[in-house]
Amino acid sequence: MIPLMKNCFLNEHETKKALADFLLRTGHLSMGEKCLEFEREFAKVQGRKHCVLFNSGASANLALLQALKNMGRLKDGSTVGFSALTWSTNVMPIIQLGMKPVPVDCRPDTLNSMAANLADTLKKVKLDAFFITNALGFAGDLGEIRALCGKKGIILLEDNCESLGTVLPGGKTGNFGIASTFSFFVAHHMSTIEGGACCTDDHDLEEMLRMTRANGWDRNLGVSSQRKLRDKYAIKSEFEAKYTFYDLAFNLRPTEITGFIGLTQLNYLAENCAVRQKNYLKLEKEVKNNPDLIALNRGHISFLSSFAFPVICKTKELRPKYMEQFSGDGVEIRPVIAGNMQHQPFYAKYVKETYPLPGADFLHECGFYCGNYPELNAADLDMLKSCLRRY
Repeated sequence: MIPLMKNCFLNEHETKKALADFLLRTGHLSMGEKCLEFEREFAKVQGRKHCVLFNSGASANLALLQALKNMGRLKDGSTVGFSALTWSTNVMPIIQLGMKPVPVDCRPDTLNSMAANLADTLKKVKLDAFFITNALGFAGDLGEIRALCGKKGIILLEDNCESLGTVLPGGKTGNFGIASTFSFFVAHHMSTIEGGACCTDDHDLEEMLRMTRANGWDRNLGVSSQRKLRDKYAIKSEFEAKYTFYDLAFNLRPTEITGFIGLTQLNYLAENCAVRQKNYLKLEKEVKNNPDLIALNRGHISFLSSFAFPVICKTKELRPKYMEQFSGDGVEIRPVIAGNMQHQPFYAKYVKETYPLPGADFLHECGFYCGNYPELNAADLDMLKSCLRRY
């Protein structure tokens, strides 16, 4: 069987051995220095000023929207666009925090919302923010989307949980919005078992994220920022400050285990992404030779850090045939994320207004994906090539 992911970690034996040694010698496992060290190193790798580590990518999404509400940049009733092809916990925080979700359709041959899709949505509704998802290692025309958001006064946010390492001519995915979120769940580009992060160049947003992550207190801020808050609210002593809470927050903290594993896995990230692209290009050749399948448009992408291998059939009638070819040969497959989000039970329960989403509907009915990761060997790749052929 070819599972979605073979191992929990890259270089699994070495990572587990290092983790065991760390656990035996460390005396502190709650969030601390290893988390801070990881934040500094991940920010460098991503090319952003700040990184805030969380216990999951979903938590990073939730905290980002709450932090923006705390700062007054978003509010109850704000209209937040989201990529129609996305994951549930990209959309749920919009609803949970009292804002109005608006799906933005995607183009099937890119898997992603494009500037043209956003422009079509803006003809129908005004958006305060757009929380875009860079899906399955791919991305839309983010430079054009950023320019359109800037022109319209829309806050651009990126869920980059599936596209860590992908590069466009304008830079890395995750660096186009004012902030971006990442996931380090087991099946993602790099694993800390559970874990996630939010990156930004905005110092004020970074500080609010740190408070939103941990109860609303100021313990994780710098001394000057602590002093400003304590002076503003007349907090007279360090003793009182220990249990003073300044804004709405959660407890979404990671552990030192998350930070340690993250630092270990960062050593392998560049090679990991390179192998993923190499695997993708090998499999893509089979798609281009098969008239039943759609070869995805990646002409606007300089480097593709493939999250998985999408299989997009030209008609919904063809999909069962190719799903059977994959499943029959022991290849684990999944839907193209959540398909058209409007069809999800939670969304229909809480959101009554719907929009036509032909692109998301097409992918909902015609697509699926299988895993792509460095541990795929030559035999695995030959098996996947065979599944992609027309018989």
